[in-house]
Amino acid sequence: MDQQQFDVVIVGGAAIGSSAAYFLSANPGFSGRIAVVEPDPSYQFSATALSAASIRHQFSNAENIRMSLFGTQFLRDFATLMAVDGSAPDPAFHEGGYLFLATEQGLPTLRQNQALQTQLGADIALLSTRQLQDRFPWLVVDDLAAGALGVSGEGWLDAYAMMQGLRRKAVAQGVQYIKAKVVGLQASAGRVGAVTLDDGRQLACGAVVNAAGTGARALVVPLGIDLPVRARKRSVFYVQCPDPLPGCPMVIDPSGAYFRPEGQGFIMGVAPPADQDPDATDFEVQHTLFEDVLWPTLAARVPAFEALRCQRSWAGHYDMNLFDQNLIIGLHPAWANLYFANGLSGHGMQQAPAIGRALSELITTGRYQTLDLGRLGWQRILDDQPLVEINVV
Repeated sequence: MDQQQFDVVIVGGAAIGSSAAYFLSANPGFSGRIAVVEPDPSYQFSATALSAASIRHQFSNAENIRMSLFGTQFLRDFATLMAVDGSAPDPAFHEGGYLFLATEQGLPTLRQNQALQTQLGADIALLSTRQLQDRFPWLVVDDLAAGALGVSGEGWLDAYAMMQGLRRKAVAQGVQYIKAKVVGLQASAGRVGAVTLDDGRQLACGAVVNAAGTGARALVVPLGIDLPVRARKRSVFYVQCPDPLPGCPMVIDPSGAYFRPEGQGFIMGVAPPADQDPDATDFEVQHTLFEDVLWPTLAARVPAFEALRCQRSWAGHYDMNLFDQNLIIGLHPAWANLYFANGLSGHGMQQAPAIGRALSELITTGRYQTLDLGRLGWQRILDDQPLVEINVV
């Protein structure tokens, strides 16, 4: 069987892989052939399709803030940028804001984060408990000290539409999508020369991008690379509530539980306790987590939720970076042409545009041009120096 030749093979075609394909194929400094290998073009089990589909600027480190600021602008321009043959996709971006709530214990961190966020250009307002009560009268604030509200730029969207828009534009720009699974990397002397597919084919390549999500670690274990990324299950519940919650943003409770409007109801979720959060191997919904933890927690915060009814639910997998909950991007020092974009820990979809742009710049010029993500590279892993992200939802 003849071996196909590509300049870049991207493993994984969801939000990160398709963004990389779009930006690389749109880069005037790149004229090579690009293949995206994706085993499931329906994206039925992808983190992008199963996520809470939101974007925020309220992170605790500068790189995450800047990446999401770019993501917001990209979404605002999405219809124009992704238009193909006069057809413009609509990601249904709704700038409803995030509201992070804090007790007295969490107030110093909230203030510190808000100062950094606003310094970098995010539109985040710090609200007192009186301001919270006046603006959101349906919210219990007795135990709170303050809240940080994204006035503009934060919100939620149709993540599937965004992903498909990126894919369609990449194809229009000459990217080839291949329905298959990469089962091996053919490597020697610090370079990957080809990828092997589950149908036996091999694709020769000049460079490889590992955007395989929860499958990223298994892909590189045979190369002796210990990627600290594991699959973690997160369940999402769609509920209806008899009482309206006027002006409701995406609310992040001090417990870590969240909720936001979705259609005529709300979606909500919470991470399980660390000792009950094993490697995810199935997509069974964690109903006991809803009954025992999520519902009681949020009913105490929003009394109207005491009468909510759960209409449906689903579970997805985070590609969780257990080292510091942050993106790992760029070349591995031991491999000259193997690029990584992994471990997004739940904020991959919103930062996909910035990551795709960054990978395009690295592959084309060998360095970051617009936003330096060097601190998010492999070196911090190898040096055991975590760059921890506090605001993981």
